[in-house]
Amino acid sequence: MKGLDFDFLKITWVDGLDIILVAILIYYIYSLIRNTLAVNLFLGMVIILVAYNILKALHLNLVPDVINKSVDDKFISIGIIALIIIFQPEIRRFLLHIGKSTYLQKNKAWWGFLFGSKDSDRDNLLRIKPIIDACKSMKKTRTGALIVFVKFYDDELFANSCELIDSKISKRLLESIFQKYSPLHDGAVVIAENKIKSASCILPLTDNDKLPPQFGLRHRAGIGVSETTDAVAVIISEETGEIAYAKQGRVRMNVSFGELEKLLNKDFH
Repeated sequence: MKGLDFDFLKITWVDGLDIILVAILIYYIYSLIRNTLAVNLFLGMVIILVAYNILKALHLNLVPDVINKSVDDKFISIGIIALIIIFQPEIRRFLLHIGKSTYLQKNKAWWGFLFGSKDSDRDNLLRIKPIIDACKSMKKTRTGALIVFVKFYDDELFANSCELIDSKISKRLLESIFQKYSPLHDGAVVIAENKIKSASCILPLTDNDKLPPQFGLRHRAGIGVSETTDAVAVIISEETGEIAYAKQGRVRMNVSFGELEKLLNKDFH
């Protein structure tokens, strides 16, 4: 009886490096499409692809033949082009993500993953503190506000409808922007890359017709931007001072400051 050949089980350092690089690539892709509509689009395409292969395996050839002939026997090549078109914003962000030479240094989540999360969490809480303090003050005075947090500042989405600020985050600056007689108080403040990037931003409103009638433009804009991008939004009601938190098209009402700190610590890195 011949001995079994276990050469295929040998893993070299090159294989280990290959696995690590693939894991990093998957992490980058996941971090970009997480909490976005791209996830649902991707799942939909996976379901179609699985159903297509199941039909072929069961020798139910009519539907696969219709699909193939409808695209002139180029289903795969057209599918790749469709993927590029559908995921164009995510691909653009991915390339931007790679192109930033200082990204790894700035990204506290990476350092927390590699060397421990305590320092990363403490630094993130220090960044959040002026935002929480501003929200406390605006809630007390019932100053309406809409603060949007994005991972990457999209010039095409924001630059044409906003006033560029590009300033350090501070409690007083946020309060002055949303002060009733400020020329910038209408619209949203956009925070990205640990800066107040712009103010007085006009955002797309949600098309959801099942929202409570008391929701005004701020709430609808905050929900709308969280539906179409990976952004989260903090909304302060001018009528009640109540704080709401919008993410993935859903809104959490009457958020306490403790809850707000936890949510921002989780979503704002």
